[in-house]
Amino acid sequence: MQLVVLILMSLKMPFRDILNWRLVKAVICAYPVLLSGLAVAQPVNPKDLDVDRGAYLARVGDCIACHTAGPQSPPFAGGLPLNSPFGIIYSTNITPDPVNGIGKYTLDEFTRAVRNGIARDGRRLYPAMPYPSFTAVTDDDIRALYAYFMNEVAPVNLKPPETRLPFPFNIRLSLIFWDAAFVRHERYHARNDKDAQWNRGAYLVQTLGHCGACHTPRGFGFQERAYTESSPIYLSGGLVDNWFAVNLRGDAAAGLGQWSEADIAAFLKTGHGGHIAAFGSMVEVIENSTQHFQKVDLDAIAHYLKSIPGRAEKASYKPAAPIVAVKLSAMVTGETEHPGAGLYQSFCAKCHQMTGTGKPGKSPKLAGNSVVLSGKATSLIRLMLEGGRTAQTKGGPKVQKMPGFAKKFTDQQIAEVLSFIRDSWGNKAAPVTTREVFLLRHTLPKKM
Repeated sequence: MQLVVLILMSLKMPFRDILNWRLVKAVICAYPVLLSGLAVAQPVNPKDLDVDRGAYLARVGDCIACHTAGPQSPPFAGGLPLNSPFGIIYSTNITPDPVNGIGKYTLDEFTRAVRNGIARDGRRLYPAMPYPSFTAVTDDDIRALYAYFMNEVAPVNLKPPETRLPFPFNIRLSLIFWDAAFVRHERYHARNDKDAQWNRGAYLVQTLGHCGACHTPRGFGFQERAYTESSPIYLSGGLVDNWFAVNLRGDAAAGLGQWSEADIAAFLKTGHGGHIAAFGSMVEVIENSTQHFQKVDLDAIAHYLKSIPGRAEKASYKPAAPIVAVKLSAMVTGETEHPGAGLYQSFCAKCHQMTGTGKPGKSPKLAGNSVVLSGKATSLIRLMLEGGRTAQTKGGPKVQKMPGFAKKFTDQQIAEVLSFIRDSWGNKAAPVTTREVFLLRHTLPKKM
């Protein structure tokens, strides 16, 4: 109110002048922004807030993955190029550096950035930063995160590259309308019809874990099409950076229907579970984030995910009889060779076995593998082209590597061997086409 009086006096305007009163109202509406420009962050006393808890929550949110440019780069200093359909977005510096980081952020400004995607200077953050999920984080968790970043993270005076998207995506003001259309600014509300473990798992998955950012399909505005289990497409799988993040619902073949809660918890802890191994970008998620989760939280996440029902799926798995190995040999040595069978026997069976059962802790089984039976074969194709490795975790199995076959196999050969895998040992999923392989080969950043 004092600010209003000072403005009126300085402008020497009649209080009832309607035109000037509109100007005053505009200033009043801008009052929070004016104050934010003058505010200076006050150091947080670690005794007042649980800094250790904030460090743990930063692990849960996997903040370091996006806000660190590379293995040799300073943590949280930003600069990592994030691929989006609209161009490359560079992550920001979130160390407490006062010039290039968040050192001048007050708790309110930090909260606004995390929950609303609005920087201290009023700039809208591109939703590559998953604030649509973080908007549901509790006040206590926000304060703990703030305490950690302001007190424990080392400030780094480093300015990340500037994001320069093409027109019209470079107009950040337009994100106001994107936000209004697609984001629900609400805190997480516990469901009374569910137990405490379920609610804890739902909270972690939907908020700081932001699992839906990868595992939920995107819409025409590149928005997540759902944010909670109330939607039948939530966590049903999504295409991200030329990987297909798998279905986490209860589908029997392509989802978690065959997994136990113990399988899910073990997978998040070690990168191995449900007879499969983590690959691609999920390897980094496990190494940076989920392997550090407390057991009670891993169990809660598993409990929540197992409660989500499956949907109608086209793929299926009906375990074949043990004689399948003999039949497979016949496919290879007989007069008529099943397309892809010979390649599988020569290059894949050593690790994954003729029976598709794999080797526990080393190579994943292919029979009944939910990734193999996925509705989209994108990840399988990319693994065949580039190869990959398993996660390196404390207490987990030794890291295993799979070679890439981009230079050894043609597009047709890759399509045939993957189609063979998706239709053997009781697996039943759509075949992979040569066109799918060709398109992905020429989309990936490296020349294949």
